[in-house]
Amino acid sequence: LITRNQSVMPGKQPSSKHFRAAFIAAAALVWQLGVAQDAPVDAEAEALAAEQGDALEAVEQAPAEPVLTRGEVVAIAGNCVSCHTAHGGQEMAGGLAFTTAFGTIYSTNISPDEATGIGAWSLEEFTQAMRHGVRPNGEHLYPAFPYTAFTKINDEDMSALFDYLRGLPAVAQPNLENEMAFPFSIRALMGVWKMMFFKDGEFQADASQSEEWNRGAYLVEALAHCSACHTPRNFLGAEKGGMTGGVYTDRVASGELRPWSAPNLTSSETGLGAWSVDDITAYLKTGGNAYVTTHGPMNEVIVNSTSKLPEADVRAMAVYLNSLPAEDGALGSAASATVMNDGETLYNIHCGTCHLPTGLGDPTQAPRLAGASPIVQAPDPASLINVILYGPQLPNPPLGQHSWQAMDPFGDVLSDDEVAALASYLRGAWGNKGGAVTAKQVAAQR
Repeated sequence: LITRNQSVMPGKQPSSKHFRAAFIAAAALVWQLGVAQDAPVDAEAEALAAEQGDALEAVEQAPAEPVLTRGEVVAIAGNCVSCHTAHGGQEMAGGLAFTTAFGTIYSTNISPDEATGIGAWSLEEFTQAMRHGVRPNGEHLYPAFPYTAFTKINDEDMSALFDYLRGLPAVAQPNLENEMAFPFSIRALMGVWKMMFFKDGEFQADASQSEEWNRGAYLVEALAHCSACHTPRNFLGAEKGGMTGGVYTDRVASGELRPWSAPNLTSSETGLGAWSVDDITAYLKTGGNAYVTTHGPMNEVIVNSTSKLPEADVRAMAVYLNSLPAEDGALGSAASATVMNDGETLYNIHCGTCHLPTGLGDPTQAPRLAGASPIVQAPDPASLINVILYGPQLPNPPLGQHSWQAMDPFGDVLSDDEVAALASYLRGAWGNKGGAVTAKQVAAQR
């Protein structure tokens, strides 16, 4: 991971404004001398001066990337703040609830408070928790804390992250007790789980790939722990492998907890196959591209993490993701002709004006639904159903992503059968490969 620290010579450094003022003054003096001697004006020199002035002005107006310490980059890439800050709570003080199939897990206080946070921890104890999922007292951590990915963090970044967290304001806030169902409430059983499913060890670079690709792989696989959401899991909560999409629980616009589906991140037609490296970079950095705009739980990832990373790191992630071999995942059976006909009618009535009958969308109205939306074709249709029922939850304030017309929710307009038919049509029309959606799946999302 490339650090963003820079050495600066002591003393006041001249700004671009000083250079511009000196340039303008010199140009004015030359012009006056030319007039005094009644010399002809050199048109080429005049044009060059204008171009240089415009260039200087552009440099002044272009926002510079913030200079981040190595620890900041690691913390931002890991998106520590989103998971370790409760809604309305103090930063890094924990208390955010994670609803799982095994019970509710609360994130812990990772501020440097000695009594309730990590202020009394050593670097070795911190590394043990991050790499092996073990607390200083020897208890196992639940893999809702993604040590399964953080185990790959290298020593330099681990130390930098520890120093960064130790430098934050200390918050005295006791940790909440998890609410786990039996027998998952017995932490000792996690030792057995680890023997079955957990493999520790630092990230190993691939010598056959470029430095940029390896940096992207390290960010995606270790720090950003993308697989935590985008990989399917088995009945014991372990990742099956392959980033073809996963399912997790989070809040919808109404504030209630509902399943969400993270889409396929491979180069499959049902994933990011239509996206270029530039498209992926734009989405991660700005929250949108020509195909989609971020919404729902992904907002926090982009607002708090990828949008704040250095541009080079975001592009490296895009290079790596763009290289993932195509895997479709479990798409399910296609909808019947009757369901597709019903869905097409509903689409033409409620959606076709903005998304167009072709599903190609409109630059000023609505995004594309045909062939380029991994949400539409995700193995599990939960997120698509949420969008139809509740409308897309966009970042507030907006990031600078592509702006389309606001989409109204259809939860009070369409029945479960109608939403199922509409979603099935979106997933199967125009060459899309998503499986059929049932009324029972829609009912579960309401």
